[in-house]
Amino acid sequence: MSARVRAPELRGRAWLNTGGRQLTLADLRGKIAIADFWTFCCINCLHVLDELRPIEEKYADVLVVIGVHSPKFEHEKDPDALAAAVERYGVHHPVLDDPELDMWQQYAARAWPTLAVIDPEGYVVATMAGEGHAEGLVRLIDDLIATHEAKGTLHRGDGPYVPPAEPQTTLRFPGKAVALPDGGLLVSDSARHRLVELAADGETVLRAIGTGSRGRADGAADVATFSEPQGLCLLPAHVAEVAGYHLVVADTVNHLLRGVRLDTGEVVTVAGTGRQWRSTVDDHAHDSLSIDLSSPWDLAWYDDKVIVAMAGIHQLWWFDPIKRTTGMYAGTTVEALRDGPLAQAWLAQPSGLAVSADGARLWVADSETSAIRYVEDGVMGTAVGQGLFDFGHVDGSAAQALLQHPLGVCALPDGSVLIADTYNGAVRRYDPASDQVSTVAAGLGEPSDLVLTADGAVLVVESTAHRVTRLAPGALSAAGAATVDGPRHRTERKPTELAAGEVVLDVVFTPAPGQKLDETYGPSTRLVVSASPPELLVEGAGTGTELSRRLVVDGAVPGGVLQVTAQAATCDADVAHAACHLTRQDWGVPVRVAADGVARLPLVLRGLDAG
Repeated sequence: MSARVRAPELRGRAWLNTGGRQLTLADLRGKIAIADFWTFCCINCLHVLDELRPIEEKYADVLVVIGVHSPKFEHEKDPDALAAAVERYGVHHPVLDDPELDMWQQYAARAWPTLAVIDPEGYVVATMAGEGHAEGLVRLIDDLIATHEAKGTLHRGDGPYVPPAEPQTTLRFPGKAVALPDGGLLVSDSARHRLVELAADGETVLRAIGTGSRGRADGAADVATFSEPQGLCLLPAHVAEVAGYHLVVADTVNHLLRGVRLDTGEVVTVAGTGRQWRSTVDDHAHDSLSIDLSSPWDLAWYDDKVIVAMAGIHQLWWFDPIKRTTGMYAGTTVEALRDGPLAQAWLAQPSGLAVSADGARLWVADSETSAIRYVEDGVMGTAVGQGLFDFGHVDGSAAQALLQHPLGVCALPDGSVLIADTYNGAVRRYDPASDQVSTVAAGLGEPSDLVLTADGAVLVVESTAHRVTRLAPGALSAAGAATVDGPRHRTERKPTELAAGEVVLDVVFTPAPGQKLDETYGPSTRLVVSASPPELLVEGAGTGTELSRRLVVDGAVPGGVLQVTAQAATCDADVAHAACHLTRQDWGVPVRVAADGVARLPLVLRGLDAG
């Protein structure tokens, strides 16, 4: 049996949600602890926050979750931005600010998110990369409770979480907005789990749709509930008449699409089961209420259907309100930037959609690649953006311009597109005619959406300022735009040194306790490998069913990023009516080719016991 591993001490810049207290591992002794290494841009990390909520509630007297914030983007290193994100996403446990990723390295994390389970005696007993570990965590926690109650090392009682004060504002972290036919505005008031209708001034509240409490109930405006809603899409009048509702809402954390009647405020579920998608990719049409979705973030009417930015699985989907069917539209679920035919394109957390004035082009804010993409004639293209790890605030030629985690786009009548450049706090403009990017407004509070009104004004949803503002007159003119040559950033993580030539990639997977691999519907595992630049791999790129892959690394290429996606299907073992599960993880592994590099690269898909 291998030696038990002591958990490294928790150290960082500051603690949140502790009432100013600096926690140490000694403060957690006697409790089971989960260190959740996350970053607030990452949709998989947000999924884990949602998975942990019921576990935290169930085991409140024995379990302490510690969020260790390990930022990817430069903006995420800002302590005020982190504090806002902790409130926005309802994080109700202590959070350690780890801006330089010191704890990330101490705990040997390789991917966002990573969970490290620490027993009541301060030893790491499991690590888990990715999402979908709720059932495995419950079984492990139950085992730890039994073991440590018998040893007398488990101490029940309240944890160290101290809730912050609740600010009073009209909106709280609004996400998206849509202009209504009567000149008003409907806003997704995301952190308050409701929709708010504003008058034409963008300030006066006319009504709310939803109780303001997290939930998924249908019904009248004062009964219905949402969970962190985002995108809104008005249906064409002839479609709304047949569908029986006027507006579709991306009910993000519920993994649902909801329909809303604007005359009554009545809400009905129109797509999704409420379960998160953990299936296999197909090109079939499905009954919209029978299929799982994954964090739908924005919506647009394009190609005679509702297009859904399915941020949770790095795809675009479609939804037909008349046929009541839905299916995949673009992307393979691999998180990366690759153009081409829609079924082969790669996206990375698409979060904003807008349609050109002539209806020919669908603009996409692809947030994790800090890119503006577009769909036209069945092909995905990239207008601005360079990849998963390159970002900044740089104007000029589109080939050299950089954004930072944009969440929204707005097509203008002249063919250009405005960009809610969220983590730069700016509104940017891309003009396809000149192929240039400029900055038209700066100093904003995480703008997450832009709305063009009937009179030609542009409204900005400033999420962390909790308001909707209007772009200054003249901002869109040539004289009103600025050219910024700001910082260029690249996410730097310690690269893995690989040997040139043959390298074995091993994805280590151990089913959760009580589960076994499931081959009922075909091979139980799937592995997709690619590289950036592609020349890094002479052999080994592509898709297969084995979790071990022989790679051949080109010694003439100094380094790059290996993009690995692995998944495994399991089912409950030795029980009647066994439940099925799909575990999945994406890695972007920085590598450097070195003479003394390793010839084996192990990645862990499911956590293994460390003791």
